[in-house]
Amino acid sequence: MKKSINTFLKHPTKDTTNRSANPPVTRASTILFNTMQEMHAHEAKIKQHKKVTHYTYGRYGSTTTIELENILKELEKAYHVFLTGTGFGGIALALMSLCRPGDEILVSDNVYGPTKEISEKLLKEFNINAKFYDPDTFEDLKSKITKKTKMILVENPGSITFEFQDLSKIVNLAKKKNIYTLLDNTWGTPLYLQPLKLGFDMSFSSATKYFSGHSDAMGGSLAVNKKVFKKIMFFYKLSGYRMSADEAYLIIRGLRTLDTRLKQHYENTKKIINFLKKQNKIKEILYPYKTSSKNYKLWKKYYSGATGLFSIVIKNKKKSSVIKFVNSLELFGIGYSWGGFESLAILQELRGSKDEYTQRRRFLRFNKDEHIVRLHIGLEDPKDLINDLKKSLRYI
Repeated sequence: MKKSINTFLKHPTKDTTNRSANPPVTRASTILFNTMQEMHAHEAKIKQHKKVTHYTYGRYGSTTTIELENILKELEKAYHVFLTGTGFGGIALALMSLCRPGDEILVSDNVYGPTKEISEKLLKEFNINAKFYDPDTFEDLKSKITKKTKMILVENPGSITFEFQDLSKIVNLAKKKNIYTLLDNTWGTPLYLQPLKLGFDMSFSSATKYFSGHSDAMGGSLAVNKKVFKKIMFFYKLSGYRMSADEAYLIIRGLRTLDTRLKQHYENTKKIINFLKKQNKIKEILYPYKTSSKNYKLWKKYYSGATGLFSIVIKNKKKSSVIKFVNSLELFGIGYSWGGFESLAILQELRGSKDEYTQRRRFLRFNKDEHIVRLHIGLEDPKDLINDLKKSLRYI
């Protein structure tokens, strides 16, 4: 019977062995076979990318991680999904699998901080040059492509400044130049955007965020097409970048309610934004809510929904007042990450470093009296969240 995605998340497969609603947690390093012939035949199946119920060694994963791989393969419409122990591990897996000395990569300037660090600092030690492009202009990306360009790494939207890019333009250009493409789709999730169907070679999600949804598990998901599968599998086997069975179980549990949670995150976010847009102290809301904006049009062009992460721009000469605003919030936790059940707030430190990337275009867009506070809207009663924000805005 054909199932909708909402139903599929509740009934991906049946555990006929244990008869449990959820798959068991299988922790294993050594996998046993009845004969050498069976072991070699099973290894051949894995190499040929045939469907298997278990792997030949724990470094590949376990029956629990296979269950999660299969769920995400369906969501992403992917040839294969690689699972890593942290979200960032998925980005590192893609870069280390495909980039070699002498290559160049193009990275959208709004990417997650550690992605920027590995691109600028670690890859440099391997003689791989990272160039950053302005996500607000396709022409900047186009002008920076050379014969050495191996990969274009896109974060859409940027998880601080929330620029949306014209994704089909990027894919079409990359295909003409035979360049690999990777999209960080953590904000949208494959429920609202399937990058591989657009033509990207790789779709990354931090499973720590919305997939888990409960702020109690860490993991990464790298969904790939057939073109890059063998190269990534080669490095994946050798590196040991893999997710534990316990984390996989928690993420499977979270995925059961992903559709329901995302709808509620969005409904709450709309109510919060309707309140914030009336506040004179808030200069700008970085979220696709204005129908006349470029970001709204690009969001609507590619996404079937939106989630609960956005930023606000506060204009105030005193940074201490903005810090006091964040500190006085009662229902918004102060912490990194996002995508869990709880609301979060954090002041983004965009200045103070002499590193080159802090002086780039996306930061120069804001003057010295403007401060970005990133908010994740959780599953609390939005009326309570609004009252909390209203109380704390008096400090600005």
